[in-house]
Amino acid sequence: MSAGSRRATMPRMEPRDYLTRAGLSLSEQLVRAAQTALWGVLDETRKASIPATPHALARLYAYPVPKLSADGTCSLVDELEPEPYDLAAALGGRGMRNTLSLMVMSGFLERVLERCPIDWLGVYQRRQRPSGPALVKLASRGAPSRAEFPLTDDFEQRSTNVAVARTGTARVIDDVQAHARAGGAYYECSPTVRSEACLPIFATDGTVVGIVDAEHSTVGAFDEERLGWVAALALEVASHLPLR
Repeated sequence: MSAGSRRATMPRMEPRDYLTRAGLSLSEQLVRAAQTALWGVLDETRKASIPATPHALARLYAYPVPKLSADGTCSLVDELEPEPYDLAAALGGRGMRNTLSLMVMSGFLERVLERCPIDWLGVYQRRQRPSGPALVKLASRGAPSRAEFPLTDDFEQRSTNVAVARTGTARVIDDVQAHARAGGAYYECSPTVRSEACLPIFATDGTVVGIVDAEHSTVGAFDEERLGWVAALALEVASHLPLR
């Protein structure tokens, strides 16, 4: 099924329901306008050629990741693992459905960043890993970052991503340094990040199936316009995630 036809047939949560579930106070009209802009990505993906070479596929299925501290509690700045993260292993292979999903994710991210400057933007899906349930990063734009976040009690206390995935409530942090000093959950991948918006991705039944994370290098960056784009992204990717 093409991306364009999936847009017409797959169910989608309405902005009002999404904003209520996520605990966000935003203009529905703003979110709908951003959604409409994202729909063009589906038509472009439908017309695009599926990557056929190993190099082209690697751009979708592999990405660099930072080394982790010895206890796994933070990423080491400017130190990368020698091998990129293999997303295909986490998704069960490089099938056509997965490839199309990742193409759509990539297109969505590019479109948001064209319209709304954000320093880092990524989409994560809840998936079962050998060590247990985790958030797996499907696509991102910005500096290399951690690929998986364990969905555990421990990580919920120190990761915005995990806290949002486990509660279904969005978190908008105007000043991450002040937030962290006050004991708030925050996992640092880069010391340049000053504000963050992390929003849940819901299935139509309200189950949290992933998160969208956005970061910026200035305090208070996530005004209503930027949040509207991030919310629209969370709404749209829900219908195009890889099968679990």
